[in-house]
Amino acid sequence: MPIPLPEGPFRAYLFDCDGTIVDSMPLHYVAWVKALAEHNCDFPEALFYSWGGMPADEAIATLNTRYNLTMPIQEVADRKEALYYELLPQLQAVPEVLEHIHLSHGKLPFAVVSGSTRESVTKSLETLGILNLFETLVCAGDYTNSKPDPEPFLLAAQRLGVSPETCLVFEDTDLGIQAATTAGMASIKILQPWERAPAR
Repeated sequence: MPIPLPEGPFRAYLFDCDGTIVDSMPLHYVAWVKALAEHNCDFPEALFYSWGGMPADEAIATLNTRYNLTMPIQEVADRKEALYYELLPQLQAVPEVLEHIHLSHGKLPFAVVSGSTRESVTKSLETLGILNLFETLVCAGDYTNSKPDPEPFLLAAQRLGVSPETCLVFEDTDLGIQAATTAGMASIKILQPWERAPAR
């Protein structure tokens, strides 16, 4: 069943990837726990979800500060990504969002705006067979300031040639909603895995 949309008209849809298009957050969390356990670092699940949208290098640096650790940032980030890729065969779409993508494709342009790496986003979308439906991907490394800063969403609007106020953002995290609001964009909050009705 499609998600109710706010009043438009909109000229572009901007989608977060993890937890919004792809139901990947549980898989990312498994990968994080395994990678961090190798450095005796704890990552409570509630904290993981509250940091949704934060690039991996920022998360590792913040964990280092939080727990007074010296984990090698790039090494841990690479290890976590490799563990996530091993889990990709289990990846599923968020059904309501995938339905909107298929219903609206060709009617207005789409962008993915993610805190994940381009390789991670590309692999996730390829796994679901929908990479070709997006005009542009804005990923970690494409911008200086990550969500909740509006820069990633503003960059996506610029690439699509539309004004920010004509964009509708699909997001699952508070950081992402805050970024969209600061960018002057309307947004829809996608429920977290435990908030959704179980599949029948």
